[in-house]
Amino acid sequence: MIDLLFFGRLGDLADEVDRSVACIEGRATPLAIREWLAVDHQDLANELSEPQVLVSVNKMIVKWNQPLFDGDELAFLPPVTGG
Repeated sequence: MIDLLFFGRLGDLADEVDRSVACIEGRATPLAIREWLAVDHQDLANELSEPQVLVSVNKMIVKWNQPLFDGDELAFLPPVTGG
């Protein structure tokens, strides 16, 4: 299983999303998870498609094509502003 975390506004949009998904090792990537989410959660998938959104696997920022494995924690991070 892969644990999904959504931060900021993404968490509000992911209110009804199952936070654990089965992992098909070697085929699961953050991009594949985003495409899977788009089937039932188009608003969330649209937000995740924004270029400012980062993904983290096991607390390390990675690219969208990073392979995922059973037991990984995948976090979606919205842009942060401050100042």
